[in-house]
Amino acid sequence: MKASIQDVAKRAGVSVSTVSRSFTRPELVSERTRQKVMDIAESLDFQISRSATALKSGQSLRIAMLISGPVTEWFNSHVFMGLNAVLQQQGYDISIYTINTFEARKAFFNDLPVRRNADAVLVCSFNINSAEVSRLRHMNVPVVGVNISDPDGFDAAVTIDDRDSMKAAVRHLVSIGHRRIAFIRTTHGTPFTYSADERMEGFIQACREAGPSVISTVLHCPINPNPINSAVSQLLALNPAPTALCFQTDDLAVPVLYRLRRYGRTIPGDFSIIGFDDSTYASDIGLTTIHQDPEEMGRVAASKILELIDTEKTAKPFETFPTQLMLRETTAPYAPPVSADADTAQ
Repeated sequence: MKASIQDVAKRAGVSVSTVSRSFTRPELVSERTRQKVMDIAESLDFQISRSATALKSGQSLRIAMLISGPVTEWFNSHVFMGLNAVLQQQGYDISIYTINTFEARKAFFNDLPVRRNADAVLVCSFNINSAEVSRLRHMNVPVVGVNISDPDGFDAAVTIDDRDSMKAAVRHLVSIGHRRIAFIRTTHGTPFTYSADERMEGFIQACREAGPSVISTVLHCPINPNPINSAVSQLLALNPAPTALCFQTDDLAVPVLYRLRRYGRTIPGDFSIIGFDDSTYASDIGLTTIHQDPEEMGRVAASKILELIDTEKTAKPFETFPTQLMLRETTAPYAPPVSADADTAQ
């Protein structure tokens, strides 16, 4: 006969609620008591019913994570890792929803309040509008953002300053002599507002602040079917060519870098390149880039979610994480090309 929670409580000499908390809210039970309960539960081959716990608490023990691209993308996957490291220990699962079309977005915000199958909503890298906030408010669940450009409607958020981060990249390129600089981005083809859009605004502003000697160009590459082909073809068609390139993400910078080399361009001889993210292989290939830490942002966001679920407030609801310009081998001071006449004179 399968052991019950009452069997575990009787054997451990504690109440049924203590057994339940040992599984679902371990921070409320002393380590000694919890270990005793867990050892007895294991000896009896007992596992607490997740559905029963959810019904008793009125919680689904599920967090909805909204993303605009594949979960396998570097940023999304590292935010998930940070969230899961904290939430899993507290008995929560994470349900991932890809919100990249009008239909998907409408379906989520219409259906979730009806199903009420999430205790909090985490929005990753894009903003929600007032109507969507209102729908979530009917659920009385916290809404937390990671790397959002506008905190309006969110109960808490952890983010970076995308605009200032890209301005730092441009200022560096200008300081080492570059005056023709291009920004390369992918376009999402929707009216949604994404945090990465702020990077383009920072680029434009920094080039303007650098003065009239700086010539800036923005290349827009449709995300489908192949933004790399679009980026390279547009870039090689520019005349005069830029001497430095800023990219919206490392995911765009790295393949363009290798494609340019196949076309005989040298990096940083022909183009100095700066990415954004400091993703997995950026250091290995020597990519100069803007460093951010989405895994730590995910951990902090998870802590805020738990605080909001328990107390409806956080000690510091909105936090801005620092970024850092990582100087590596893909940038160098601008060196004017040596003319043929100069070569002959030598």
